[in-house]
Amino acid sequence: MSMTRTHNGRRTGGDHFEPDDQVDPKAQRSLRGVLEQIDVAAYTANRQVLGGVLGATDAQTFQRLALAAAVARARWAATAVAATETNHPPSRAQVADIAHQRQTFEELTEAYEALRRMVERGYISLPAPEPKKG
Repeated sequence: MSMTRTHNGRRTGGDHFEPDDQVDPKAQRSLRGVLEQIDVAAYTANRQVLGGVLGATDAQTFQRLALAAAVARARWAATAVAATETNHPPSRAQVADIAHQRQTFEELTEAYEALRRMVERGYISLPAPEPKKG
């Protein structure tokens, strides 16, 4: 299975089985069966754990997380702009504050994306949207 490095240094693998040309077809089928059992076990574990930890998740959950990330992005940018308002380079403390603001934004963005993947993969479910009246 090929591995790729993401922008944040984590490694991720492909989502699909890539058979080894040297393995006979019967062994490949057997391996696929084992891998499917592993995937089902991981899916079941994720549904149990994530549902229990996160509780009820709905559109407002995503909206709050997205809003928090947007506010963090704005604070990061505002902090950087404020640190460059003079003709002097930003101080060590200002750079540390900028870095902290960026990290806050990045962590909230990663959490949003992770929560979205949880829904995409069926680990947590959202209630169906109510039909519009009118």
